[in-house]
This record gives sequence, structure tokens and C-alpha cells, in this order.
Amino acid sequence: MVVDLAGLPDTGFLDLGDQQLEYRFVGPRPDEAPTLVLLHEGLGCVGLWGDFPQRLSEVGGFGVFVYSRAGYGQSSPVALPRPLDYMTIEAQRVLPRVLDVVGFRRGMLVGHSDGASIAAIHAGSVHDPRVAGLVLIAPHFFAEDMGLAEIAQAKAMYDDPASGLRERLARWHKNVDVAFRGWNDAWLDPGFRAWNIAPVLDTIRGPVLVVQGTDDQYGTQEQVKVVQRRCRSRVETVMMEGVRHSPHREAPDRLLAEIGAFARRVLDTREARDHG
Repeated sequence: MVVDLAGLPDTGFLDLGDQQLEYRFVGPRPDEAPTLVLLHEGLGCVGLWGDFPQRLSEVGGFGVFVYSRAGYGQSSPVALPRPLDYMTIEAQRVLPRVLDVVGFRRGMLVGHSDGASIAAIHAGSVHDPRVAGLVLIAPHFFAEDMGLAEIAQAKAMYDDPASGLRERLARWHKNVDVAFRGWNDAWLDPGFRAWNIAPVLDTIRGPVLVVQGTDDQYGTQEQVKVVQRRCRSRVETVMMEGVRHSPHREAPDRLLAEIGAFARRVLDTREARDHG
């Protein structure tokens, strides 16, 4: 696919035929510098990253690309209920098309929560040589009782108008019920208790940075330990004291420093090898 990188606006919609996905590009384009691709959480979207993409680009001179998956933000809606393997579908069928359409050449996947799971599945099954490494922020690889309890609590809040949760999310999602129900109903489906994507970790080839808050309400440190046990590639771990599920909002300065340092090590090494 030939991509007119110069003609791709900073913001807009990617036309994948069956999906129209909102996106934002920050910093140099893929033909000028490595690109960090941000993959959002289960209720995230382009707008909910705030100024994090801009700041991340400034840390190391990288290009940063972020998009809203179908059903989120201003992107196309999806049919409900979502299949329980919706993260695998995204990682294997949609993300490769997105990377091709935006002219991705080399860089890293930076995923948060659901986005981290999608990044890991992609790296462990697609094996795209353009992806030099992964940053997994608050990832989950299997369902845990404490996380499911939090998701059930989120459902109760969403259904209660007094909580204001639906109203707050509606500021960011054009189809707010699709965004919330698609995520929440899948996780609370009884069949999701058997969900486990840990085997993809066995075949990840590039270096991995895992970041988790010590007070993450959606996952225990077992989610980090499974990466350390199963990945055969280099794994670096950062535990953030007193941080919950969203390090990019709760401790952005430290997270930016950690990602920037990791990305420079990985991408500088990759570039030197490719041009040596």
C-alpha cells in the first residue's frame, strides 16, 4: 500500500472500508522518525489520552499515533454484544490494517489496559517486524475476581443516573452506550472467566516494558509476574507506588520518563543494527 504521509492530516478519520476510525498524529511522520502507537483502555479513545501523546512525542522526538477503536470516541459503532475474543480480533485483524494505512515503518506499541492486551496479542501472533518493542501499561492477560468485581461496580454506577458516569463518558464517546456496554457486558459475561491470553507471551520476540500501579484496582501483580515468567525476550518492570489503574493520568511525568528511556534504548539499538 502506498501512503501519502505528507497528505495525512494531524487529525481525522481512517477509512478501513468497514470502519471509520478517528485518529490523531503528533510529531514527525513515520518516514521521518520511529512511531509510538498508543492503544487505549476499554473505555478510552483519542480524546481521553489528553496531552499525553504530545508530551510523549516531545520526550524523544518520536512520532505518536493514537486512534479510537470502533465503538469508541467518534469512530464507527459496533454491533453488540461484542464477541468475547474482541481483543484478539482487534490485534490480529484490525491493528495490522491500521498500521499499514498510516504508513507505519518502525516503532513500538504502547498499550493501556485492554490496549496492552491487544498489543501483546499482536506481538505474539502477528510478528510484525516493524514493531521493535512493547510498553504494556496496567495489562491483563487473564480474568481475576477482584477486577471483575470492579467492573461490576462500574456497571452499577453507569446504571445509576446520580453517579454521573454515563454523562461524563458521553462527553467523549459519540455512542456512549455502545462504548460502555461493549466493554462491560463482555467482561461480565460468565464465559469471560475462562479468558486467558497468557500463551501469546511465549512467542513475543522484542523487549517489553511492563508498568503497573501497586494499587491497581483491576489487576493484581500476578498480571506482571506472568509476563516475567513466560516472555523469552527481555522484560523490564516498573511498579508505581500508590498508583491505581491509570498511570498516564496519575503519574504522567514518571511514566513519560520511563517510556522515553525504554524507547530510546530499544529503537536506537534497532536502528543501529538495521544500518550497521
